[in-house]
Amino acid sequence: MSPLYARHKRTTLAIATAVAAGALISTGLTTSASAQTPAGAAAAKPLAAAPTTLSAAARTTLIQQAQAGATDTARLIGLGAKEKLVVKDVVKDVDGTVHTRYERTYGGLPVLGGDLIVHTAKSGRTEGVTKAATSAIKVASLKPQITAAKAEKQAVSAARSLGSAKSSADGARKVIWAGSGKPVLAYETVVGGLQDDGTPNQLHVITDAATGKKLYEYQGIENATGKTLYSGTVTLNSVQSGSTYQLTDSARGNHKTYNLARKTSGTGTLVSSSTNVFGTGTASSSSSDQTAAADAAYGAAETWDFYKNTFGRNGIKNNGVGAYSRVHYGNAYVNAFWDDSCFCMTYGDGSGNVDPLTSLDVAGHEMSHGVTSNTAGLNYSGESGGLNEATSDIFGTGVEFYANNPNDVGDYLIGEKIDINGDGTPLRYMDKP
Repeated sequence: MSPLYARHKRTTLAIATAVAAGALISTGLTTSASAQTPAGAAAAKPLAAAPTTLSAAARTTLIQQAQAGATDTARLIGLGAKEKLVVKDVVKDVDGTVHTRYERTYGGLPVLGGDLIVHTAKSGRTEGVTKAATSAIKVASLKPQITAAKAEKQAVSAARSLGSAKSSADGARKVIWAGSGKPVLAYETVVGGLQDDGTPNQLHVITDAATGKKLYEYQGIENATGKTLYSGTVTLNSVQSGSTYQLTDSARGNHKTYNLARKTSGTGTLVSSSTNVFGTGTASSSSSDQTAAADAAYGAAETWDFYKNTFGRNGIKNNGVGAYSRVHYGNAYVNAFWDDSCFCMTYGDGSGNVDPLTSLDVAGHEMSHGVTSNTAGLNYSGESGGLNEATSDIFGTGVEFYANNPNDVGDYLIGEKIDINGDGTPLRYMDKP
């Protein structure tokens, strides 16, 4: 959550959560997180253009119908003979208007920057199209003039500048690049490994397949840095399995919280307890400490409820499926990040492994990157990256206000609890974006 860079860092606020005797974490479906819907929200009359909540079956039906008619839709909105549409999501308004988000292909290749949204009235009439790229998609040849190996060399070099030790790419594919200027045939190469601060690397490099020129690059991992914030005793959902309780939120898409125990890869071990109490309210340098796990589960629950009760959105992907969280990532890792490829949120333990980097506004901030990725798809670079980060600041702050936690009162400051500047000032002020 710092100023925007090609490789960006954002601060996380951490929260140590205690669950005391007499306020035990609930099991199964019986208890929800402590967030409440703002007073008067239920009585407010929804706007005609406000989205309505779709059941999983209704959403699936709309997607299937849109995909079945995708060929006709492509012709109707004036796409060329080589272009096809692939449905990614649908949103239906209260007045019956349906907004269908498509990605498109050209000659069988994905068009990066070619996504569009078709707006259809309740009557079935197409009311308009919102396109990411206004240029017509037309490429003279689909035969590259440079090898994939040359594009890979360029991408690996770019990743090394970020600290990655990888000597080869994790994957590469031919694409049509329509993100800027005239659409061209290109390679998209992805290089993994770790960045120089231990953050996972997922660098995407777009290379012109005719000239070898680098056209664009962006980092697929979104991360943050900061210190601990304590949120007090909260109520969480857990599921009983035999004589133990697992930190699985069955009321929110089965969101699970895992312990990586200082590792930097894999899923880790599902956090469980024999007492149904998770955390102590204080941080510990032990990788088995469950306070960070309680923090992460609380942040995920509040973020889910915020989107559900404020916007009618059923999870990050709006499909009722929960993401998952991983805590105790790496050794003294002073970061937290959202990774859309694993659909998961990951938290380090901070300096000395005693400051787990979990908090309400940052958990909401980071997981909102997942919402953005699955809706607008704003790459983290340039203007789209600025909009991506700003959106996460706004919604992360929304989560903080929604939770109404007396230990972290809602405000328009970002990173106000971590004292990242050493003088008590927050990382960002929302009135000075």
